[in-house]
Amino acid sequence: MDEALLRSLTPSVLTVLVRRGADFAAAEDAVQDALVEAVRVWPDDPPRDAKGWLVTVAWRKFLDATRADTARRRREDLVEEEPAPGPAPSVDDTLQLYFLCAHPSLTPSSAVALTLRAVGGLTTRQIAQAYLVPEATMAQRISRAKRTVSGTRLDRPGDVATVLRVLYLVFNEGYSGDLDLAAEAIRLTRQLAAVSDHPEAAGLLALMLLHHARRAARIAPDGGLVPLAEQDRGRWDTGAIAEGVRILQAALARDRLGEFQAQAAIAALHADAPTAAETDWVQIVEWYDELVRLTDSPVVRLNRAVAVGEADGPRAGLAALAELDGTLPRYAAVSAYLHERAGDPGTAARLYTEAAGKATDLLERDHLTRQAARLNTRPHAGPGA
Repeated sequence: MDEALLRSLTPSVLTVLVRRGADFAAAEDAVQDALVEAVRVWPDDPPRDAKGWLVTVAWRKFLDATRADTARRRREDLVEEEPAPGPAPSVDDTLQLYFLCAHPSLTPSSAVALTLRAVGGLTTRQIAQAYLVPEATMAQRISRAKRTVSGTRLDRPGDVATVLRVLYLVFNEGYSGDLDLAAEAIRLTRQLAAVSDHPEAAGLLALMLLHHARRAARIAPDGGLVPLAEQDRGRWDTGAIAEGVRILQAALARDRLGEFQAQAAIAALHADAPTAAETDWVQIVEWYDELVRLTDSPVVRLNRAVAVGEADGPRAGLAALAELDGTLPRYAAVSAYLHERAGDPGTAARLYTEAAGKATDLLERDHLTRQAARLNTRPHAGPGA
C-alpha cells in the first residue's frame, strides 16, 4: 500500500466530489471512507487508475450517505446524475481546495487542522497526536471547520497570502508524536508551488527547505537546543540547501519581493557561511530592513536588533532593541544575549532567567535556563570589565 500516493490523491478526489455538487463536509467524509476502502482492497487488487477508483468509490459512498439522510432531500436529485465510471478528469483543483481550507471565517488553528485533513490526507488521530490534544477535541475542531466552509463554492478566486500563512503555521509547529509537521508542511507547500504562479509560494518553499536543512544539527545528543552559531554545519542537509537557494533565486528574479522571499534570503545567507564567524551580517541587516519595509512587524524588528548587534556590535544592537516594546515575546532573551556580548554577564544571567520563565517552548525554556546557570556559576565583574 502506497500511503504517499493515497495522500497525494486526496485533494483532487475531494474537489471532484465538490464540483459534482457534494457539500464539503459530506464530500470529505466520503473521501475518507474511500481511503479506508482502498487500504482494504488495493493490496490484493490494485486498480489501473488509482484516482478514478477513488473518485468512483467516494462518489458512491457520498450517494449512500445521501440516500440514508432523509433530512437532506434536496440532494436526492444528485442520485439520478451519477456519472458513469471511467477515468477521472486530469484537472488539478488542489489550489482551490487550499483556498477553501484557508477560509477567512476560520480561526488559524482550524484552518491548519482542516488543511492537514483535506489536503494532506491525514487522519484525525494523526493530527491530534501532532498537536498533543485528545482525538475527540481535534474531531470537534475539524467538524466545526467543515460545517463553516460547507456550501462555499470553489469557483471564486482565493487569497494566496492566507493559504501561505496557514502552511507557515503548520511548518512552525515543528514535529511531535508520529507525524512530522515540518516535513508535511514542505510537502504541501511544494504541491502548492507547483500549481500556483505566485512567487511567494516559491519563497515559502525555499524558506522551509533552508530551515529544515539545519534540523539534524539543532538538537544535541542530550536533547538540548543547539543555537545556530554552535551547530555542526557538517550535519546540515546540503541537498536541501541547494534546492532552496535555487528556488529562491528563481523567485527573486521575478522582481516581486515578498515577506517569505526576504526571510528565505536571510536563511540562505546563514546557509552560505562556512562558519558562524563568516556570516555576512551586514547583508542580513539589509534584508531585515526590507522585511521591516514589507511587514512593519515588531518581531522582525526584534530579530533585526540581533543582526545589528552582530554587524555593528552589541551596543548598537541594544540601541535598536531599546526602540521596541519590552513585552514582545523573546525580548528578554535577545536582551540577555546582547548584554552578554557587551560584557555584562550579571544582567544577562538575570534576563536569561526572566526569558526562561516566559518561554512556552520546552526546548527553548531549557536552553535559556542553561544559559542563566552557565553565567551564574561564573564570578561577575562590572559591565564592560
